[in-house]
Amino acid sequence: MKRRAFLQRFGSILAAVGIAEAEWLSWGNPYYQALAQPTSRKLALLVGINQYPNIPPLGGCLTDLELQKELLINRFGFQASDILCLSDEKATRDGIETAFIEHLIDQSKAGDAVVFHFSGYGSRVKQGALIGTTENALVPVDYSSQNEETVDYLLVDTLFLLLRSLPTESAIAVLDTSFYAQQANLPNGLLIRATETSPQAALAEAEVDFQKQLKNRIVTKDSLALVAASTPKQSAREILCSGFSAGLFTYALTQYLWETVEPKAIQFSLSHLGSTIERIGSQQQPVILDGQKSQFKERIRDNLLATNSTGAEGAITSVEEEGKNCEIFLAGIPPQVLECYENHSRFKVVDDEETDLELVLRSRSGLRGKAQIASTDNRQITPSLKVGQLIQESVRIVSRNIDLTIALDNSLERIERVDATSAFSAFEDVSTVIAKEQPADYIFGKLPTADSRDSSGVSSMTSPSRYGFFSLGGKQIPNTIGEEGEVVKLAVQRLAPKLKNLLAAKLWRLTDNEASSCLQVKASMEINNGISPRTVMQQKTGRKSDTQKNLSNQSGNRASIEGIPTVPIGSRMQYRVQNQGEIPLYLILLGLDTSKNAVALYPWDEIEEDDASQTKPVLRDITIEPGETRVIPQSTAGFEWVAKGLVSWCETQLVFSTAPFSKSLKALENSKHSGAKQERVLALLNPLEVAEAMLLDLHHASNDGVDTSGSNVDSYILNVNNWAGLSFVYQVV
Repeated sequence: MKRRAFLQRFGSILAAVGIAEAEWLSWGNPYYQALAQPTSRKLALLVGINQYPNIPPLGGCLTDLELQKELLINRFGFQASDILCLSDEKATRDGIETAFIEHLIDQSKAGDAVVFHFSGYGSRVKQGALIGTTENALVPVDYSSQNEETVDYLLVDTLFLLLRSLPTESAIAVLDTSFYAQQANLPNGLLIRATETSPQAALAEAEVDFQKQLKNRIVTKDSLALVAASTPKQSAREILCSGFSAGLFTYALTQYLWETVEPKAIQFSLSHLGSTIERIGSQQQPVILDGQKSQFKERIRDNLLATNSTGAEGAITSVEEEGKNCEIFLAGIPPQVLECYENHSRFKVVDDEETDLELVLRSRSGLRGKAQIASTDNRQITPSLKVGQLIQESVRIVSRNIDLTIALDNSLERIERVDATSAFSAFEDVSTVIAKEQPADYIFGKLPTADSRDSSGVSSMTSPSRYGFFSLGGKQIPNTIGEEGEVVKLAVQRLAPKLKNLLAAKLWRLTDNEASSCLQVKASMEINNGISPRTVMQQKTGRKSDTQKNLSNQSGNRASIEGIPTVPIGSRMQYRVQNQGEIPLYLILLGLDTSKNAVALYPWDEIEEDDASQTKPVLRDITIEPGETRVIPQSTAGFEWVAKGLVSWCETQLVFSTAPFSKSLKALENSKHSGAKQERVLALLNPLEVAEAMLLDLHHASNDGVDTSGSNVDSYILNVNNWAGLSFVYQVV
């Protein structure tokens, strides 16, 4: 149905739904209603544009469509025939709006679920005669007119009106785009999904007329969108991985939804997404927008992103060779882990018959892999695989030969890149690439010390640059910027200690498995500044949901609705760790402080000397017995763990194992810290040695009962029955 016919028939939609029904329909949990709950029908319109005329191409928008489509089909029960995808040349403004009407509005009924997704450029456009009045807009593929005086954008306000025109309130839009083009000249390794519109360009009259007609024909009073960036200073960015690019927000969101099983409060869910994005290197923080521009967070219910079904790391998408071999989609694995994933990793197939069937990964290209049924000893009949079966990680195999990849910023001169490449080659575990051309962990670039602009606004350098490290999103890594006039090779040599810290963090992040671990542990980060501790954030393992209300719903949680949790400078910090399983667990704590220097928990204890008249300090394993709750560090007055340093973000990794961390403790002893009589969180002087020892300890703990045939001897083999890694990312303010 064309838009004019739709508007003429709109009165019949109002009559069919009823104004009274539209009023009493609960706002409830929009994303949950749109995805997880049983409905009569689930419809989706997915739009992605990589190739624009006259604008630099994007790389990950079509991958976003793939991520969303596989999630909706395999995780939330959408039918493939009910998902319409518009990509590149098909994603015109008229095409998007017509598809919204014909595929979503015309087909949906009260109680149905509707999802709209857009990945592409966003911008700001002038609307009306008022000077300085601009609106957020989505940029379709046919955005530009021939005379360049008008732009054919789809206003975000129009999208909200379309959402409110649906005869159902179980609807949501996901917008992986941003609206403010960034002018910063800092190093940047991620493509930005925002383009600048000429101040003289006006919005096409066709869009203005369509919006005016919609305003008087709405059905529901509310509309909702999840947007990739929360402020004008933030931009939606793309992540470049091995074999594919994707929107950072879409990847983080879909990965989270694949694995999560417990109801989560909105604060927890957005905080989790923000933490994932921050660790990858972007400062963007997702936000919720509603069509009424009201204080939405005050009206939101619990469990916005809740699912009550089985969590997974992926699904079987095709089957071949009599049901023994298959293709799998692995979007549920954390992105920093997937990059290092190796063949022979194993996955449990989820089925109603509980056959304990396992798949062995044989090859992988990007998000898709080839797998086959593992050895079926003592089975007379080999079970057959089925498309749509979920798969859960059981054995993670990652390489022992992992480099820290440094991207050289495009602003560096050729001689600077040559010198930097030569200097970095002296480090055994460091490799270099060109920014935005290959995946990287950080950027080596230069920070202008003085900047002037000519009459055209072009920046010109007036004094020597200063070299240092930056995140992929362009944020300075603290204490890495050198002095003016520094030679490139000397700058790289100066940064050598920071390289070990950053590589160590890359290694311990490989233990992230909050969702897939079979150990039963819960850990809460607390601030202990007063009479009683206050919980800041909490992580918990486990595949199955329980009846306990998630702690992030309680008032003590400080997770911002638009960012990661915050800890005031000077706060005394601690972790409250609970072993909810039936076997003893061992614990190690590693992390990065605000200066991106490595820290670790040193579990000092005392033993008596031979003559029993004196004691000496030793490092002992932190053991948590079944049912035990323990606070770490257990320190005395004057030796607390205090949040200090710069205003920046930090991370802590709590790693649990079913076996002692013997090699890790030995490596901690080599750190040359003097002994003490209490547990202390101190600077880690040999971070790479400790991180490698920790992974080796987990490898040995996982050896029993794991078939390692065919695995590379230079790999860590980690069994989800033997380890858990919980990540805490927070801001010190």
